[in-house]
Amino acid sequence: MDRKELGAFLRSRRERLRPEDVGLPSGPRRRTPGLRREEVAVLAHVSTEYYVRLEQGRAPRPSGEVLAGIATALRLSDTECRHLHLLAGTAPTRAAVLRRDVRPSILALLERLPQTAAIVLSAAFEVLAWNHLAAALMEDFGKLPPRERNFARRAFLPEAPDGPRPYGISNATEFRRHVVMELRATQARYPDDQELAELIAELRTGSGEFARLWERHDVQPAYTLSKTFHHPVVGAVTLDCDQLALTDRDQRLVLYSARPGSRDAEALALLDVLGPDYART
Repeated sequence: MDRKELGAFLRSRRERLRPEDVGLPSGPRRRTPGLRREEVAVLAHVSTEYYVRLEQGRAPRPSGEVLAGIATALRLSDTECRHLHLLAGTAPTRAAVLRRDVRPSILALLERLPQTAAIVLSAAFEVLAWNHLAAALMEDFGKLPPRERNFARRAFLPEAPDGPRPYGISNATEFRRHVVMELRATQARYPDDQELAELIAELRTGSGEFARLWERHDVQPAYTLSKTFHHPVVGAVTLDCDQLALTDRDQRLVLYSARPGSRDAEALALLDVLGPDYART
């Protein structure tokens, strides 16, 4: 049970709600945003004292029944409910640290995918594997040390060569929000992963935007179905973006493809011929 994170998460979910969202009268002007603690306690059918102690990180582990009542009171989504149980220590946990080794069958699949740029990401946005076309579209990951093959660092840190738009993507702001929400959920699953902890600490220190988004405690990202890259040679390329979960290792296979016969498909075909030498340096 991570009492500190559980309390912060409950507080963040409470403060986003208005009384009218849960069928309560708004009443006189409130000094703080969101519901009052006693209102959440009534809605969740727990004592106000116990709920206050939960937010303050002083309560013992809540039961599943209590968590269900709190989740209903705070109008949590399915993703947020899973996160709540992880923080409370009542959900099945994975290995203590992230898996960063990719299955050989997935490595072989990357090279067999026709006209598709493909990468494998860890739950911490580390690029673990890639194919020839992905290197041509984004950059030659093989020339980078493992530490720099991380989309979160690329998106937030000021020394990133592309600045605020990694690989020239058009939805950079949305992507950064997505990264923070994913990392927040990943931290709950792997609280003992030292590399993950160091990454989050580095981002919180090095990026004011990351620190601000991190304090929101959001954990439900919206997945992007398409992405536009601005490549230095072929210009703008809009591609379908599909993510396949590799659940046994908590990794994702990300596929970038174009509609056959489109100008974007022609751009991908040209990049396949040019190779990584023409990608960003």
